[in-house]
Amino acid sequence: MVKIRLARHGAKKRPYYRIVVADARCPRDGKFIDDIGRYNPLTEPAMIKIDLEKCDKWLANGAQPTDTVAALIKKFREQA
Repeated sequence: MVKIRLARHGAKKRPYYRIVVADARCPRDGKFIDDIGRYNPLTEPAMIKIDLEKCDKWLANGAQPTDTVAALIKKFREQA
């Protein structure tokens, strides 16, 4: 099963996330198939950048977004 999920990067207590497409069996910050965006919750307002073409392609191919990523995609579409 393929998931669209967050991979955590950044320093301790300074999280920065990549939105990635990965096999559900891979570790959170491990191997991924495609990098489709970024999310930085520390900026005001939170920075969300998503490549909607790649995102839609993966969703059409059956990738399942996590609840958090689904909310971020919805929020990003409303901004654009």
